[in-house]
Amino acid sequence: MYARMIPLAIRRLEGYTPGEQPAPGERVVKLNTNENPFPPSPRVIEALRNIDPELLRRYPNPTADMFRAAAAKMLGVSMDMIIAGNGSDDILSIAARTFLTKGHMLACPEPTYSLYPVLAAIVGARCVGVPWEEGWQLPVAGLLRLRPRAIFLANPNAPTGTFVPPESIEKLASAFRGVVLVDEAYVDFADADCVKLVSRYENVVVCRTLSKSYSLAGLRFGYAVAQPAVIREMMKIKDSYNCDAISIVLATAAIEDQEYARRTWQHIRSERARLAGELAAMGWQVLPSQANFLLAGPPDGDGRRVYLGLKERGILVRYFDKPGLRNKVRITIGTTEQNNALLEGIRRLDAALPAQASTPAK
Repeated sequence: MYARMIPLAIRRLEGYTPGEQPAPGERVVKLNTNENPFPPSPRVIEALRNIDPELLRRYPNPTADMFRAAAAKMLGVSMDMIIAGNGSDDILSIAARTFLTKGHMLACPEPTYSLYPVLAAIVGARCVGVPWEEGWQLPVAGLLRLRPRAIFLANPNAPTGTFVPPESIEKLASAFRGVVLVDEAYVDFADADCVKLVSRYENVVVCRTLSKSYSLAGLRFGYAVAQPAVIREMMKIKDSYNCDAISIVLATAAIEDQEYARRTWQHIRSERARLAGELAAMGWQVLPSQANFLLAGPPDGDGRRVYLGLKERGILVRYFDKPGLRNKVRITIGTTEQNNALLEGIRRLDAALPAQASTPAK
């Protein structure tokens, strides 16, 4: 009977698959969903302890103005250039509903964040992928050739961690009449960002999250930066109160403590370089990353073997059973101790490999 209730397009939709989460109380080394391994800023914890119960009785500020003011100050933009959301996935959903409708095309370099096609399908649009050019260069000509309504670009990219210089994105934005959304979920671990492009191009939207950089994945808070006229249109689409009162207070406390956040970013960058070097020395193929993770392939090309073998040892990494990714795993950069546990787990897997019948993945 449900088939008559659910539209065919939704029944055919393959939803987004999140990374696996351990059961409550299960002790694992969790390096599969790109969380920051450090706790949130002490200012966040202090703000949480001092929450006024009156905040829970009343509806929150509908546009999260406390956060928007703090974010505007941090970025050097005006408050009317910022919209806040329930995680960057909410921002991406708002963007899809603002810029796309039935029959439109969304274009993305691929592989990339697998939520983009889902969001396009929900609004009746289609998502078309354009393969990255050699060396993970942005396929500007290929994207423009499609003449899409919008282009979504994760930078640094997920799941590869590779980075497109802002100059290349500017070249795309200047030649394209539609929206270029730059998803900067991992940008605080990178060398540059695209916020400055927003003031120069009305068709550039920059999307960010507090999940990775500020250790607030469980809070669900994100935001976008665009020219005021674009933000006004996005405001029409968002839910009435899409950010709760507590999350607004805690997200504001987090971005106001830049000193603490930057210390965690620097540790993750340092550990990223160390881990990449250690894996390369073991014969792994490691993609250059400016995110808080590495996409890397074992010498035998069997990513699934590594994923399952590490899982048996209580270490979670991410495996994508998709073309071009089956020979790799994605590894979140953890603390020094977590990364050491990962390396030891890989060494033990390698030591056991000759006794196993292993067929390299194609």
